[in-house]
Amino acid sequence: MTDRVKKVVLAYSGGLDTSIILRWLQETYGCEVVTFTADLGQGEELEPARRKAEMAGVKEIYIEDLREEFVRDFVFPMFRANALYEGVYLLGTSIARPLIAKRQIEIARATGADAVCHGATGKGNDQVRFELGYYALAPDIRVIAPWRIWDLDSRSKLLAFAEAHQIPIAKDKRGEAPFSVDANLLHTSSEGKVLEDPAQEPPDYVYQRTVAPEDAPDTPTYVTVAFERGDAVAVDGQRLTPAALLARLNALGGPNGIGRLDLVENRFVGMKSRGVYETPGGTILHSAHRAIESLTLDRGAAHLKDELMPRYAELIYNGFWFSPEREMLQSLIDKSQEAVTGEVRLKLYKGNVTVAGRSSPNSLYSEAHVTFERDSVYDQRHAEGFIRLQALRLRLLAQRNGRLRG
Repeated sequence: MTDRVKKVVLAYSGGLDTSIILRWLQETYGCEVVTFTADLGQGEELEPARRKAEMAGVKEIYIEDLREEFVRDFVFPMFRANALYEGVYLLGTSIARPLIAKRQIEIARATGADAVCHGATGKGNDQVRFELGYYALAPDIRVIAPWRIWDLDSRSKLLAFAEAHQIPIAKDKRGEAPFSVDANLLHTSSEGKVLEDPAQEPPDYVYQRTVAPEDAPDTPTYVTVAFERGDAVAVDGQRLTPAALLARLNALGGPNGIGRLDLVENRFVGMKSRGVYETPGGTILHSAHRAIESLTLDRGAAHLKDELMPRYAELIYNGFWFSPEREMLQSLIDKSQEAVTGEVRLKLYKGNVTVAGRSSPNSLYSEAHVTFERDSVYDQRHAEGFIRLQALRLRLLAQRNGRLRG
């Protein structure tokens, strides 16, 4: 006997899997289903999701454009930290999940729902990210994860269920999809099927947002990104909203082959997986942000940030966006950004992002101190005492070790 569920908010794309989940929820729990579809810049038409939900008898349908909130309140705070998971991954899927979870909980409260549901499988990271978000915001919420409990454990069973319940199946969905795709304004992620053998180069058709670097233009593209307090605010002198700015950088990076990554990563659940990512605008933004920080951050602050970054990135990857430790680290990171203002000029060329110049009204760079010419601000004789003090413990250690060997 299934535990009673009154109303459930389903994260709904309108695709085959979530359409099956919608009907399965109605049959299994006899409950009312509220659908929530988020526009995070995935580049798909979302109105078909409304029509499919209406055909399934759904009365409360939420389709929301969350692009600005996504970039402003999630992507930009993460980029202030220069976050890279395992040194390379810009966390495009990871950072989208807490926003979806947040809105599901808000919709559950608004509609009186007592449960939420996601379509993530029991093998991946997304189930963890969604559910940690749910429980952090609504500790008593009921969570339904169909892939962990139903018996539709094969493609043939899913298709048979869809046909039996007259769920429309697109022609390209009847066969095995060549790989799985997740997309939003920050990136695209492709994994599974043809990508499961990490020894094999990804087929060209996997890439959707970037041209191959060797096919990119033979002349470089220059772009200038302006920052205020750690956040990008303008491209080539034009002030843009956060989402519009990231879209603009995507439009510049994609044709230049910027932002491809083929990664074997460590999932939180314990297994390794191979993913192919495209993050054109994010790659440009990351390089630009580090460049402006190189002028404006004190050495101690910059190095401390670099030490903390792997921990911060791991928290996001593992789904702990709403944890106190992530929020504590965010406060420290945001404090470091108070003077991170200025402009960075970058050269985009055949898959590479090169810093071509940077300037800031808050720059700590002093040409007077570092010049190779004669100066009047730095007495080089002072370096001798500095070095001798730094060497004191090494000299004492060497003297002791010499006595021990003697």
